[in-house]
Parts: sequence; C-alpha cells; structure tokens
Amino acid sequence: MAFEYHVAKNGSDLSEGTEQSPFLTINQAASAAVAGDTIIVHEGEYREWVKPKNSGLSETRRITYKAADGERVVIKGSEQIHDWEQLEGSVWKTSVSNDLFGDYNPFKEEIFGDWVVYNPGRHLGDVYLNGKSFYEAENLEQVMNPSIQTEVLDHWTNKVVPAHNPGQSKYDWFAEVGENKTTIYANFHGEDPTKESVEINVRKCCFYPVETGVNYITVRGFEMAQAATPWTPPTADQPGLVGPHWSKGWIIEENVIHDSKCSAISIGKEGSTGNNYRSKRKDKPGYQYQLESVFLAGQAGWSKEKIGSHTIRNNTIYDCGQNGIVGHLGCVFSEIYNNHIYNIALKREFYGHEIAGIKLHAPIDVQIHHNRIHDCSLGTWLDWQTQGTRVSSNLYYRNNRDLFVEVSSGPYIVDNNILTADYALDNHAQGGAYVNNLIHGEMVHRKMLDRATPYHVPHSTEVAGFAVTYGGDDRYYNNIFIGKESLKEVGTVHYNGYTASLEEYIEVVHQNPGDHEAFNSVEQPVYINHNAYLNGAESFERENEKITADQFDPDLNIIEEGDEVYLSFVLPDNFEEMLGSVQTTQTLNRVRIVDADFENPDGSEVTLDKDYLGEKRQEKSVLGPITKLQKGRNYIKVWG
Repeated sequence: MAFEYHVAKNGSDLSEGTEQSPFLTINQAASAAVAGDTIIVHEGEYREWVKPKNSGLSETRRITYKAADGERVVIKGSEQIHDWEQLEGSVWKTSVSNDLFGDYNPFKEEIFGDWVVYNPGRHLGDVYLNGKSFYEAENLEQVMNPSIQTEVLDHWTNKVVPAHNPGQSKYDWFAEVGENKTTIYANFHGEDPTKESVEINVRKCCFYPVETGVNYITVRGFEMAQAATPWTPPTADQPGLVGPHWSKGWIIEENVIHDSKCSAISIGKEGSTGNNYRSKRKDKPGYQYQLESVFLAGQAGWSKEKIGSHTIRNNTIYDCGQNGIVGHLGCVFSEIYNNHIYNIALKREFYGHEIAGIKLHAPIDVQIHHNRIHDCSLGTWLDWQTQGTRVSSNLYYRNNRDLFVEVSSGPYIVDNNILTADYALDNHAQGGAYVNNLIHGEMVHRKMLDRATPYHVPHSTEVAGFAVTYGGDDRYYNNIFIGKESLKEVGTVHYNGYTASLEEYIEVVHQNPGDHEAFNSVEQPVYINHNAYLNGAESFERENEKITADQFDPDLNIIEEGDEVYLSFVLPDNFEEMLGSVQTTQTLNRVRIVDADFENPDGSEVTLDKDYLGEKRQEKSVLGPITKLQKGRNYIKVWG
C-alpha cells in the first residue's frame, strides 16, 4: 500500500508524518518512504541536504518528493548569519564556528579539478545578500577598497574584460579559515547585514543521494538554491545541487534551481570511475583518464538497464557558475525539455573547459528539445560519444556561443533550432545532420586527428570502436544561414574541397596505396542542399539548389515581452520560391565511421516532420525552423 508523508515547518521528526502530524525535515520523510510513496512538503525554507535513502522500483512505483500544491517550498544549502561586526565604512566581518560546516568547509575548498584553466585562488564558498550572490575577492585589500577593479581574460572571446559585470556594484567577500573558526569579510555597500538577510553556503548539495543506485525518484515543484557544489569535469565525481548520483529513471520537473556554485542539475558519473586523477596524479592527460572512465563505468554497471533514462523538464535554472545541467555517462537515454536556462558562468570568477548551460559527455540517445537558453557563456556543449542525440526546437540567444559539438562520430541530429549568437556553432565532430535550423552567426569547423574517442553499438553503451574526428560526414538541409559584416565562415563554405558522396570518397581514398594515411588526407563526404544564405553567408561550392541573397540584411532581433519571446526578421522576396523536403532515416545517409542510421532512440525510423512550433510539415515546406515563415517581415512568438 502506498503512503503519503507530510513535512511542515511546524512538524516534528518524532511525529508520524501524517498531514495532521507532519515531520519537520524532508530527510526524516526520506528515511521512511519506500517505492510507491509520496512525500508532500509544505510552505517554508528547509535548510538541509536531502539525501534520498530508498529507491523506487519502476516508472509506476516511484518515490515522489513534491511541494504542496500552491505552496512555496525552498530547499537551501545555506545558513543565515546574523552576527556581523562593522569594521570600516561598508566593510563588515563575521566569525563562524567550523562546526557549522562539518567536514566540508566551502570557504576552505578551492575550485579544483581537471580542465580548470583559470582560478586565482577562489573557493566554493559564497555570500548572499537578500538572495544575491557576492564575488570572492582575491585578497582582503580588494574588499576594503572597492575602487580596485580587476580584469580577467574572457576565454570565450579572447578579450580582457572587467572581472565584474559592467554596471554592477562590486559586492565582494574574502575569507580566512582558521583551526576552529572561519572569518568572512564582506563589503555591503551601505546595507546593514544585521538588518538584511545574509546567508553563506555550507552544504555541497540540496537534493542528492549519498549512495548510488537510488532509482525512480521524482523531484517536483521546489525552489532549490545556494549549494557549494564542486567543479564537475567528466573525469570526476559530478555532484550537482540536485541529481540522481549514478541511478536510473529520475524525473526532475517544475523546479526553480539557482545559485549553485558550479552545477545545478547533475546527471553525471560517480567517483569510483575516476575523480580528478589528471590534477591529482599528474601522470597522464585528462583525455587518457576520460577514456579509462568509460571502461570503469562499464564495470560499475553503465548500461541502459541500470543507468540514465532521466527526465528533466519544465525547470527554471539560472545564476550558476559552471553548468545548468551537467553529466558524463550517467546522462544516457535521457530527455531534457521545456527548461529555461540562463545566466550560466557569467560572473567570470573562474574558468575551465567544462562550462555551458547544458554540458554533456556521452549523451547517447539523449533528446534535448524545446528549451530556452540565453545569457550563458555557452548554450549547449555535447562532448564525446554524441550518438543518437537529437537537439531540436531550442531557442538560443545572447549567449557567447550557442552550440558546440566535439570529438563525436554521430549519428546526431540538430533540427529546427533558432541560433542567434554572433558565434553560433562549433562543429568539431562528424556524422551530424543539421536540418531546418535558423543559424545567425559564425560557424567554426575543425578536425581532431590527435585523439580518438569511442563510438557505440547503436542505442547501447557497448563500445564498438574508436575514431578520430576527420571532419565532414555532415548533412545540411533546409537551413537559413544569416551572416554579418563582422563575421566570417557563416554557412557551409568551410566544406569546400570535401567529397559529395560516399562513392566519390571511396574512389579518391583508393587512388593511392596505403591504409590509414589516405583516410587522414581525403575529405569525408558531405550532403548539402536546399539552404538559404543571407547577408554574406556562403555556401558549399557544390551545393546545387540554394537561395542566395548576399547583400540582404534580415534585421534579425529577439524581443522579450514579459515571459514571452518573439522572433523578428525579414526574408527576401524569393524566399518562398524554393521548398525543402522532409528529411527521414531514408534520406539522411548513414554515417560512415559508426556505420549507423539516423533513428529514434527506440530504433524506429526518424521523420523530421514537425517544426519549431510543433506544426506538421507538408512533404515540401519553406526553409528554416518555422513552417509559417514568409517573405517580408516575420514576427513570431517563439516562447511563452
């Protein structure tokens, strides 16, 4: 029989957990609930790290944690600090006992791990004034003298920029950790911390199991914030503010998640498969340790039967230092949709090669669709083993970069997306199908011949082989490319010199004797047709049917009106003269290296017959992500 447990701020952990006699803490309910049970949490702030103990048994026998209908329930990784002493001007200090932190003091723990590139001694701790996070100063002098402005290298744009966002007051803190106490100095700029709400983060996570294999959990309707999460590269344990910790079948939905020091939602791997060995042992490249983690994961039960298949939907995620959603290996077979992700890694307190709104390694058969991703250092980054992955009908804007696919052999699909950053796409992969997208911005295409990455038996975690990234084996159909005077390589021009069919490729490869050397030098086939190139965007030299309006400026704008977002741009008079066909498994040639077809995750034939708005495409329809696009001015609601 399924039970319903209740948690409320007027409860007691000695109670029975009923609606009339509720528990006080969520963890007490977690220790009681078993498969099929529901935990209802009532209004209030719960300052605890919820550690689910018991597992659900199936999709229909879950353990559900949910906020009571219509009630605001907040789970925080922080504690309030009231005892502040004014030092000088707007600078105050407080000393807290290290007992508050237990064995994990975020003000002692540095940002550390594989692929951390820039960190001038910053830590996992943070200070919040009325919910707004401060910046960590590099020394006490910067706190005492707020006029000192530091600069950092923005690694995405390669420009030196202010360490703080322009126009933002410099709210800084600095901490000194002693044997028994941690002293925090903070510049409150005229605010009185004894009268305002001031919090410091003390817990690593808000909702994350300690043990692995806690399956079939639903987390619904909470606000979760202010966790001291560590740096989460693919070669480390990857705890997030919330996540399943190497389990199967979680549903994380309808939550508001913010102010995670590093990552908000983690669907990544655990520590036994490697934990920052590159940075600790220093004896091998991180690349080598990442290869090893794939095989260690297999020994730890990495399979469709035991790991992944998570659903992340309808969440709002913002103000995190590294990722909105992160995961290596544990993300397989998952679905991520209808999430609003913004303000990720914009504080520039630290930098590394694992930062994005969504950053996934080995996203086998992961479906990422209908998300709104903006104001991020990078919108979505799919890295290693991107196979069976589909990125569909997502809205990207005001990101430093929109989409990055790296060292993968496909097949993967990018369809019906709106990408509007000046730096729209990094394609350091092969075996992709880009169909019916609107791409406004620079596109960078690179080979990666110095490191081979795994590919898999279709729809499985079983490794089938390894391959370097030769570049090409890509398909571009029915896209709209929009250039700009200051940008280069917008469109498909970077494929000039590539072969245009597998038959041609094989013929050229075998013109000279040898084995692998020829494959390194002959360009893989590409399949490119029925695209539009506007305002300086350039086409592949062998594209037969296309629309070109080199001097036509579409005047593209993304307009926010409250919770709604609109796409505004102009299309040339000849736009409707050429139509594109619906692409399917049958029309998208199978990828060369993996020798696999473009399919749905269940192995059925894929048909790209729905547009960005969910409208059915005719057998022939206009180019781009929205079927109702027309010549002249278009003004279309694309979110809300």
